Amino acid sequence: MNKKESKKTTKKIDAAKYLELIKEALLIRRVEETFLELFSQGKLNGTVHTCVGQEFSAVAFAGQLDENDIIFSNHRCHGHYISFTKDHHGLIAELMGKEIGVCGGVGSSQHLCNKNFYSNGIQGGIVPVSAGMALAKKLEKKGQIGLVFIGDGTLGEGVVYETMNIISKWEIPLLIVCENNYYAQSTHTSVNLAGDIIKRAEAFGIKSFKSATSEVDQLIPNALESIEYVRKECKPAFHLVDTYRLVPHSKGDDNRDKEEIERYARLDPINIFKAANPDIYNEILTGIDEKIKKVVLSIEQEELLSLEKYYDRIVEDEHINWEPVEAINKRQVELLNEFFDDSMGADEKTVFLGEDILSPYGGAFKVAKNLSTKYPDRLFSTPISEAAITGIANGLALAGFKPYLEIMFGDFITLSLDQIINHASKFYHMYLKQVACPVVIRTAMGGRRGYGPTHSQTLDKFLVGIDNVTTIALNTLLNPKRISASIDKDKHPVIVIENKTDYGKKIAQKLPVNYNVEVSDGTYPIVRARPLTSTPTATIVTYGGMVEPVFESIEELFTELDLKVEVIVLTKIHPIDFKPIMDSVALTKKLFIVEEGSSFAGVGSEIIATVSEHKDEDIITRRISALPVPIPSAKQLEEWILPNSATVIKKIGEALS
Repeated sequence: MNKKESKKTTKKIDAAKYLELIKEALLIRRVEETFLELFSQGKLNGTVHTCVGQEFSAVAFAGQLDENDIIFSNHRCHGHYISFTKDHHGLIAELMGKEIGVCGGVGSSQHLCNKNFYSNGIQGGIVPVSAGMALAKKLEKKGQIGLVFIGDGTLGEGVVYETMNIISKWEIPLLIVCENNYYAQSTHTSVNLAGDIIKRAEAFGIKSFKSATSEVDQLIPNALESIEYVRKECKPAFHLVDTYRLVPHSKGDDNRDKEEIERYARLDPINIFKAANPDIYNEILTGIDEKIKKVVLSIEQEELLSLEKYYDRIVEDEHINWEPVEAINKRQVELLNEFFDDSMGADEKTVFLGEDILSPYGGAFKVAKNLSTKYPDRLFSTPISEAAITGIANGLALAGFKPYLEIMFGDFITLSLDQIINHASKFYHMYLKQVACPVVIRTAMGGRRGYGPTHSQTLDKFLVGIDNVTTIALNTLLNPKRISASIDKDKHPVIVIENKTDYGKKIAQKLPVNYNVEVSDGTYPIVRARPLTSTPTATIVTYGGMVEPVFESIEELFTELDLKVEVIVLTKIHPIDFKPIMDSVALTKKLFIVEEGSSFAGVGSEIIATVSEHKDEDIITRRISALPVPIPSAKQLEEWILPNSATVIKKIGEALS
């Protein structure tokens, strides 16, 4: 900061302006103190993290943003919310669990959404999400920015630094405001925080600022300076705000030294104003308290949110039409590449993110071939930062874009799970259906390439059963473009599993003899292979890369075991459309699930459990899968571990005997 800038930031705020700031900060404080009172009276559920003592951080930053900017906050978000939205009524109703609350009482203290304001209790994870939303603002070229509030404790999260690297390289207009209150919950920063906070941001080439809530005359103009820097330069910035919370971390015990708390209380701007202007302070306080009291009394009469308005019941289509599968003389990877070329050409909101995807390389499996030369502004070649890039994709989706994220190997998607489970899957319901997060996360899985234990796993069992996330597995019987049409209609996040060995295979080229192979007409089509002239006597359900081994076993199952199998190939493995499976098992009374991953707690377990719950008669069942050990690299060992057609025949024979 040069001398001219320094003089500007130390200029006194005029009395009228300062009085308005005090009124806003005191409103925040009294709302927060009301929450603590209501909690002690049993009128709030859950927890409350108040910002008493930190109010001027909210006033300085959230209060000076444009209404079209976006702001993401954390568990201590009430002050930020009030300063940005001016909606203390909706906030109080939210914490009191009422339907008129900002999120109908669903999110309560930590999870709010209103007027471009978002908050989530997972602090580190909100940084890449806010970066994605700020990137969306940059792509829209309307001069708007993003701001994210974190605490000093968040600086222990690796995803924060992954995101700092990306926002610096991509020049994303995001302001990170770090409120340093010296405690991560109850632990002092001296215990857990090494080095200099500012230097962490500067190491990534990010312009940094520093202020304190105890110095309002500097804080307000400094905050505006950092906001305007991000806006005008379209670059990120980091603003460290030294502050202090005068109450416990939440509603619980406070083990801090009382003398320390009293020392900071004497530096608190509201307390200083109160001591210097007692009459004006009491007049303001009386007016605020009367306003809050009326709000609370009116909210107490309001209704709670009904289950029907919150919970979306899944209803399966009772009528399914079937048509022949279409053979296509193109490899699966070619069709995927064509889909992305067509989609990015037709819709400027479609973006593609992934590691090592620039031309001429085009990604590990060449799905992104030539896309970076055609759409350089919407294809983002990312660092090896799976957590951050998944969060950025989430933010883009929240902001109305259609992001497709490629995770190079399925083994690495475990690094994305926080973003999938604690963010993408929750936004829609947590914010009472005000937003959608239709992010699409693609990844290659499966063995038979000799890549060994960390590049050959089939981890679908970890990706199914995540509420409000659709998980699908591509196969070689369907044009991936058709499946993509279903993805476009999905308002939930979608995880796409692509089998590595299927990329080079052409569509519907190896079909069983004397079988009718047909596809359903609904979303996420199901393929069904039935004997042409016989009633099936056994049902095999499979998906993904196991289609070919299952088809290869059909003839031998007939000649050796006299079984005429019906094969059902799922595209959507969560949630599963059970009607075709139920219809088949009603005929055959035998159900075999073939999957490439290990069986315990897998997709097969859920299919068998669900079918058994709905069938009165006894049925023969078996899960056929890989052995429960890491996938070896040695070819013969890999063949022994992974299921194949011989495994299918052997396991079904054992079940019948």
